[in-house]
Amino acid sequence: MTGLYVTVPVTCFRKGAAREYLETEELPPPATCYGFLLSLVGETDRRRHVGFRVTCGLIGTTSRSVVLRTVWRVKRTPLGSPGNTRPDYQQLLSGASAENPFIELIIWLDSSEEPSSAETLELRVAAALDPDRRDRIARFGGLSLGESTHMVDSVSLVSPRLASSLNERVLSAGLRLFLLRNQGRLTLPVWVDHVGSAGTRYEVGDLVAANELRAPLLDELPKIRPHEAIPA
Repeated sequence: MTGLYVTVPVTCFRKGAAREYLETEELPPPATCYGFLLSLVGETDRRRHVGFRVTCGLIGTTSRSVVLRTVWRVKRTPLGSPGNTRPDYQQLLSGASAENPFIELIIWLDSSEEPSSAETLELRVAAALDPDRRDRIARFGGLSLGESTHMVDSVSLVSPRLASSLNERVLSAGLRLFLLRNQGRLTLPVWVDHVGSAGTRYEVGDLVAANELRAPLLDELPKIRPHEAIPA
């Protein structure tokens, strides 16, 4: 299992059912984390690493604001036709204060259950963040977490040295991780159907508080599975 420390200045993890008022989740769902990691390694086939497990934790708190923005809803073609845009309110997350201007996230990932014998996503992420091996990664565009305009500030592997430093931050500010629970109070997507919503799949869990930076149990991490990969 590998840990990543990610910082983002401003972002939004839009709730799937949000319409006129675009609410945000407190932290990125597993499906969002998976898409972020695929972008990091330059992978365009999101089925390449089915079976991958991933979850996210939030260090400290965030500040929540509301903006009025133009939202696209394609109801007729061509794309620029009248009626395809409308103003809507959207929630945004940012750092909690001037002293802590970034959203601080811990992403835990594990590829031990990927069925493919090819290079796993966990290995590819490690290569992308290794100065001596990152030249093997071919990717394009900016690196975002949330919407495409919500650019990432930094991504680091959680090494023992970084973990020691982050533990001080966790002790003072707290850490909450999304972990699977049979009777959890939070439902987040692990696979999103971008054409309609019938193929979207969710996992149930809780935001579990922790007072130290420690890898969770493997079966507590949500698994990336498309609709047809879930047995009846």
